[in-house]
Amino acid sequence: MTTEADPIAGVDRLGLVLARQGQAMNLRLRQALRTSSLSPRQGATLMHLATAGATSQQVLLDALAIDPSALVAILNELEGGGLLHRSRDPQDRRRHTVEITPAGRNAIEAIEHTIAEVEREAFADLNAAEIATLHQLLSRVRPRNDACVEDC
Repeated sequence: MTTEADPIAGVDRLGLVLARQGQAMNLRLRQALRTSSLSPRQGATLMHLATAGATSQQVLLDALAIDPSALVAILNELEGGGLLHRSRDPQDRRRHTVEITPAGRNAIEAIEHTIAEVEREAFADLNAAEIATLHQLLSRVRPRNDACVEDC
């Protein structure tokens, strides 16, 4: 007796496919960004700051959807490299404001170019409409907030 295989069974489970593809993309981005000595999370942080301007650490936590301790590590590394600056908010001394430095802005161009190159390669088999649909769908996927603490 033959039965048709369930397309969502086993390794074809959507969560597993997404995890596998996410790991592959993360690895490829890490390899590509290695020349700038930045991780994908560091690049995303700088790109967000370049767009949003000076912002609080809490706003960054919400925007990047990462664990507070992971954000502190990212900010420490970027600040140590002179790519961003943190200061206390003069109106609320408990709050830190984060802003990108001129060196961080200079790094953005290389980061953007590197990411665009990786994306061109990864999405070469998709047309513009499919890429837009994929982006829209993935932006609606909501894993638990603490699911991606260390390596994302």
